[in-house]
Amino acid sequence: MAMAAANGAKGFEVPELDIKFTKLFINGQFVDAASGKTFETRDPRTGEVIAKIAEGDKADIDLAVKAAREAFDNGPWPRMPGCARARIMHRFADLVDQHVEELAALDTVDAGKLFLMGKMMDIPGGANLLRYYAGAADKIHGETLKMARPLHGYTLKEPVGVVGHIVPWNYPTTMFFFKVSPALAAGCTMVVKPAEQTPLSALFYAHLAKEAGIPDGVLNVVPGFGPTAGAAMASHMDVDKISFTGSTEVGRLVMQAAAMSNLKPVSLELGGKSPVIVFDDADVDMAVNLVNMATYMNK
Repeated sequence: MAMAAANGAKGFEVPELDIKFTKLFINGQFVDAASGKTFETRDPRTGEVIAKIAEGDKADIDLAVKAAREAFDNGPWPRMPGCARARIMHRFADLVDQHVEELAALDTVDAGKLFLMGKMMDIPGGANLLRYYAGAADKIHGETLKMARPLHGYTLKEPVGVVGHIVPWNYPTTMFFFKVSPALAAGCTMVVKPAEQTPLSALFYAHLAKEAGIPDGVLNVVPGFGPTAGAAMASHMDVDKISFTGSTEVGRLVMQAAAMSNLKPVSLELGGKSPVIVFDDADVDMAVNLVNMATYMNK
């Protein structure tokens, strides 16, 4: 689907978009939802329908988790040396850089982000997150402890398994890579549910991951809605960890579902921008301006 985007910043033309990826990405393939359902994603500036996206639900989450489980239990990703994972992650980052304008334009029309912010900050920042964690992939060490002769003890750090990532709408690229990059470096496999408002860049990143050489089943992307796809992921017995960024209300539901299923650990970022401390000797006007910027610059 081709469309032209409006200016994201004065003097910076947003390139015309050809939206290539609108289906679920499961086990290395773009596929329709099991139900055949789709949902509309809209340009928040105009209300214009950008594309119709395959709508994942419990059946699709089951398929994606099955693919991720197979890739973890029997695939090469968790078994290859960390330096080999790092090379692939660097290729992934290079591909992100090569598509910076197209990716920034996707986040502009899908999330209402300033094109210049995406081009100069979000997309390069995502690539650099991949590079940063690629540097850690071969440095995940345990400890060796001297004990009574002739014994010694040691700790061995291993990937947790299949991880479910639930990504918010306000920073679709940044939060995608904040969650995906360390999990890839550790050797985990994963299912990503992008926010239903902003699924386009996540699907493009799935394509680039495959092109970079990440094996099938390691990175799966299932757009859908929280009460269906998100709930299915949080309560899935074969998901080993959940990472969620969003509201405190939904975070409680995620934690409850994780506890009531297989007691999977959770990482929650809930309203993290909100706490502010202003000291007595602060410049109040400056503090107000900075708080406003931090809270509203991407809403």
